[in-house]
Parts: sequence; structure tokens; C-alpha cells
Amino acid sequence: MGKARPRCTLVSLLFLLYGHGIMMTKVEATSKVHIVYLGEKQHDDPILTTNSHLDMLASVVESKEMASELMVHSYKHGFSGFAAKLTESQVQKVAQLPGVVRVIPNSFHKLQTTRSWDFLGLSSHSPVNALHNSSMGDGVIIGIFDTGIWPESKAFSDEGLGPIPSRWKGACEPGKQFDPKIHCNRKIIGARWIIDGMLADYGQQLNTSGNQEFLSPRDANGHGTHLASTAAGAFVDNVSYKGLGLGTARGGAPRARLAIYKVCWSVFGGWCSAADVLKAFDEAIHDGVDVLSLSLGLPPPLFSDIDKRGGIDFGSFHAVAKGITVVCSAGNDGPSAQTVLNAAPWILSVAASTIDRAFPTAITLGNNKTFLGEAIFTGKEIGFRSLIYPEAKELNPKPPGACEYLSVNASMVAGKVVLCFTTVTVVPAAIVLSAAEVVKEAGGVGLIVAKNPSNDMYPCTNGFPCIEVDYEIGTRMLYYIRSTSFPVVKLSPSKTIVGKPVLAKVAHFSSRGPNSKSPAILKPDIAAPGVNILAAASPLDTFQDGGYVMHSGTSMAAPHVAGIVALLKAIHPDWSPAAIKSALVTTAWTNHPSGFPIFAEGSPQKLANPFDFGGGIANPNGAADPGLVYDMCTADYINYLCAMDYNITAISRLTGLPTVCPYEELSILDVNLPSITIPNLRNSTTLTRTVTNVGSSNSIYRAVIEPPFGTIVSVKPNVLVFNHKTKKINFTVTVTTAHQVNTGYLFGSITWTDGVHTVRSPLSVRTEILQPYISEN
Repeated sequence: MGKARPRCTLVSLLFLLYGHGIMMTKVEATSKVHIVYLGEKQHDDPILTTNSHLDMLASVVESKEMASELMVHSYKHGFSGFAAKLTESQVQKVAQLPGVVRVIPNSFHKLQTTRSWDFLGLSSHSPVNALHNSSMGDGVIIGIFDTGIWPESKAFSDEGLGPIPSRWKGACEPGKQFDPKIHCNRKIIGARWIIDGMLADYGQQLNTSGNQEFLSPRDANGHGTHLASTAAGAFVDNVSYKGLGLGTARGGAPRARLAIYKVCWSVFGGWCSAADVLKAFDEAIHDGVDVLSLSLGLPPPLFSDIDKRGGIDFGSFHAVAKGITVVCSAGNDGPSAQTVLNAAPWILSVAASTIDRAFPTAITLGNNKTFLGEAIFTGKEIGFRSLIYPEAKELNPKPPGACEYLSVNASMVAGKVVLCFTTVTVVPAAIVLSAAEVVKEAGGVGLIVAKNPSNDMYPCTNGFPCIEVDYEIGTRMLYYIRSTSFPVVKLSPSKTIVGKPVLAKVAHFSSRGPNSKSPAILKPDIAAPGVNILAAASPLDTFQDGGYVMHSGTSMAAPHVAGIVALLKAIHPDWSPAAIKSALVTTAWTNHPSGFPIFAEGSPQKLANPFDFGGGIANPNGAADPGLVYDMCTADYINYLCAMDYNITAISRLTGLPTVCPYEELSILDVNLPSITIPNLRNSTTLTRTVTNVGSSNSIYRAVIEPPFGTIVSVKPNVLVFNHKTKKINFTVTVTTAHQVNTGYLFGSITWTDGVHTVRSPLSVRTEILQPYISEN
């Protein structure tokens, strides 16, 4: 008889607080920051634990004074360990000390970069929605791990807010141009800056990188300010970006409180030390946050769930174990497959979508034909001017008409508008901005960029018009240029349209599944607005206008979901992170309210599937009343780790507790997720799920099955009857394939409905008759 699986109540992860100051001491050039993991903490007294860490390090570096200088962080909340700057020889000595489980090198995360809330059904003018039912998130505390905050922004006014929640244990830390007495209030209730890990490995003052930075919670980059205001910004009237998108700006949970953890710094465009990220988790858990929003991550290959170098997976496990929902961006490496980040099952990973808003920009040719491009062009109309395309004169691997290699001079383009074509599928903003600068410096008056269709845009500097069109329109313009001796064009300022006929899509840059680390775990989980999001900015952001700016990225999508989670937490304070994720996934939109399906940008554009947007685009009002949820606790995540066949010692390192996996073989397919992904179906497989009724006590749900093409799907039982005694019900799903060939993924769904609620789980199946690897058996 196998040992019983661990119960949720048996897992107890305790967290305490320890702070560490800025380390500016010069140390040996060959030393690097390493994280020393010691397993479960041995003391409840943080001072004793800190001293034990210093004593251990001192035994290697020969003095407690040197140990204090080398120590970067001491981790106290749920696991014991420290980060220190060590040479390779010191690493080897530390690794041999009694009690040391593992010593790993530090790693770095990169940043992932007001119509959206109305689009999501959270209009402030509607008296019946999740925004009002939650009192706008009042009392919920959202933690932001990013580049800090610009506290003077109107978005962070505390007008109308009550006292700071009494359970809050956090702090506002002083620093350069940041005075807690002035810059913290009843909205910004916590502000920490954590930099020791970055400084120790970077080895020089941050401002030498060429970017202004503040050794304080103040945001020089603007990324963190944008995210914080998106999640929980106050109402600010008459906000626009140079006249576009005019309206009232606010966050998803306007009455929620903000706790800022500045862990990312102006180094190479914005980097964050894993040692600092772990310390931020350590502090945030102790401080008492309810939700964490992280818009950062490491590109593939992904670290395993149990590898502390990843930082986010490791720290978020401990946060979720304490009931904190951790929301992360899914990454900006789409539309390629298997690029999704932050893929642990306890994390809520967010893809980016567009919204029902566009900025059409009229382009009128001399033949009186008008085309609509998209731009953020708010300057004066450019009357009819010459239109040129830089033709190649000879064979050239870098054609002059390609936007990436645009080659023009003043005699060629002065006073003219230039058309160029991109030669890459995914067009970074830098290509458009660079091409615009080339044209502008040569005396040109405008740029038209023909590219793969997508909706994310960046304004060019000083109102210079750079208008984006797709290849079809660009080609028609090129034919016009080649067909006339004197081609001319007129560029009109952009306009704002919302609602029909604009349909939301998954953004082309949004990273896609399947999950490269664990294909049976669907990632991303959900999608949310992340394209041309108007939110607060740092005045140092070169694109800001009146304290606000439009940015795009899954970075912008994650705080949308963090704001929604805050509303759900206010309505359902007893829901676990897994229940909240389930509510979002099973109620998400897969079609527009008009009935049209949601597409995903790419080459070509296609119908969106679960690897593009998980359950769909977040539906906050539906998630507030999902009917059923697929709940999980720490023990379930431990079973997942066992099913992944991770080393028992490594699992124990992650949990901070001795762990024993069950003798019976566990299947990843049985992890109680609100989705089902079968990456290697051969003939037939059966899996289990458990649903918990969070709706009316007496209710009956019936299964509605949409099987993937060529499969037979059955559910037993196919009717679930709940009453005041029966709150949870198990069911099995059997999927059988008729295919005798290897296929790509095919998609369907399993939906439970009681006539009021629709609880939909995406189903993804790939048939693999011939396995791509050789079994060890």
C-alpha cells in the first residue's frame, strides 16, 4: 500500500522579516553573487538566524566583518539562506559546510514591456459589475515588483481612501529624492528598494550605464509607474496621449493599496537580479500583500520549477503557499511557439491582447485613393508632398528600401515622405523609430512603414509622422510610386475609434505556448489588454505627454489581471490563488460579445487557440461568479513536482520541508488545473479533476463536450449534483484518438453548465504514435 498524498493542512511555510542595507564595498574582482540555500529555517528569531548566516560565511572568509561586507541578502521567510559575493574557491568551501543544501550563481531577469477597463466590462458608470461589488478593491494590497514608482503622479492620489489596513507590516524606505513622509500615503503604503544583488554583480555605479537612476523607490525608467497605475491607479479625468484616447484614466482596482518593490534597475535597458527578486518575495510575504504583479522574466531555456536561479518560480511558490496570488507576464517573444515564460502551475501567466480601440490614420495618394494606416500621429496634416521608395540600384543584401537598413540622404528625401518595407516578421519598435530618425535627419517630413499586420505602435519623437500599414497596402502604394512620374501623398492626423468595427486580438509579440518546461501545463493561462495602454509615466520617459504614456507588452497585460484579482479578492477573501486562477480561466472570453471569434496576430493571422490566450481574454464579471472552481493547495503542487520526477531532495529544498512522494505513480495530467493539455496521446488516456461549487448550494451541472478533431471525449459522471452537503465532486475525462499518425495540437473544450454559469476548460490534444525520444525502459 502506497503512502498517502500530503494534505494541504500539513504544509506550513512560516515567513519572517530581515532587511539589509546598500552594499557599496569594493570586493575581489573575480567574486560573483551566489545564493546559498540552507533548507528549512532553524530559528523563529530573525536575529539568531542572521547571526548564524554571518557565522557560516565568516568561517570561510575569516572574519565576521568581512562576512558582513560580502553578505548581500539574508532570506528568512519560509526558507533559510543568504546571498553573498563569493570567489569560486569560497563557493567550494561554503558548499562543503554542514547544513548547506546548495550554492547557485545569481541570474538576471529582464523587464517585459483607458479604454481597457470599459472593454473588460468594468465601466465605472455601471452600478452592477465586479468593480462596484468589490468596492473597487478597497482594502486589498497589490505588490508591484518593477522599476519603482513616480509618487507625484495624480494616479497615486489617496483622496477618499480610508486608513491603511491594520494588518499591513510593510514600510516605506527613504532614498534619493524619496521621502516616506512626503511620498507615501494611503495609496502608496509601502515602497522598498532592493539593489544589493545587482550592485554586487554589476560592479559600478548605476548611472554610469548612461541612464539616470535613483537609489530609492523613485522610478527613473517609468515601467513600474505605468504598471502600478494600470493595476490600482486612482481616477484621473481628461487624460489623453496628445489628444488620442481621451477619457478618464484609472486602474483596475482604484481603491486598492500599492506596495512597491523596486528590484529592476537601469542597466542594459532594465535588468533585475534574481537574488534581489527573491529578497522582494521575502519582504512582500512578511509585509502582507494580497496580490503580486511581476512583469519580468528570463527568456528560454527556462529554469526548472525547483531551480532557485529562476527566482520567480521559487519565490512565487512560497508566496502562493501563503495565499498570495502571483501574476506574471507571459513574455514578448511571440508569435513563435514554446516561448511562454513564468510557466510554473502556481503562477498566473498573462498573454497580451489588443482592445476595441484603434487609431486610424488616413493616407491619401495623388491618384485620389485613400488608405487607412495606424499611427500615434497628432501633429498638423502633412499636405501633398512627394512620396518616394529607395529602390536598390544593384544586388544588395541590405536593400536601401528595407526599414532596417534604410539608406537615404538629403538630396533624395528633403521635404518628402518615404515608404519602406520591413524584412522581419516581428518588428521591434526600435526599427520603426530608427528608420524615422534616418528620414527626419535627412530632411524628410514623414515615414510610411509597410510591415506584418499588428496593432502595437510607438509614437515617433516630436510629432514626426511614422504611419504603419500592412504589406498589401504598402505594395499598392509602391505600385502607385512606380506608375507615375510625380507620386505625391497627404498624411492626416490620427483619430480615435472605439467599439465596432474594431475587434480585439492576441498581440503578435505575446509569447505563445505550449509550455517548453512542462507541456501538460497550459501556458499562458489568460490574456488581457497589453497594446497601446494609456497609463501614468515617469517624467523621464521620453514618450510621455502630460504625465501619461502609451506602452505595449505583456508587461502591461499582467497588471490588468492583478487589478482584476484584487477585485475578486475583495469579493471572495477566502478564495485561494488556484480558485482565483480557475475563475478567470473558465469564464474567459473566446469570442467577442458580437459573437465573432478572437484572432491571434502572426504570419498569417489565425483563430486564437489556448496556446495564444489560455482560457481566453479575461472576463472580470464572469470570474466574480464562476459557479465552479478547480481548487488546489500546496500539497497539490508538491504532487505536480513529484509527477515531474524531480529529485526528492530538490523538492524538499523548494518547499523548505522534508518531502516524500507517494509510491504510486502520479500523472501530470491529474494536476487539478482548469485546463486539460495532453501532449502525447497514444490510443486512449483517462485523467481526473475535482470541482468545488462556489455558487448556489443546490445546483446541477451538465457536461457539454467539444472534442478535438479525430478524438472521442467522455466525462464520467456527465451530470454533477451539488447540495448543502456535497461541495466537491470528482470526475474523470477519457480521451481516445482515432489517429494513427503524429499530429500537431488539436483543440476543443469541456464545459459544465447549470443554465446560469458556463464553466469552460480548454482542451488541447496532440497525438504522438511515434515518440520523439527513446524511453529509458
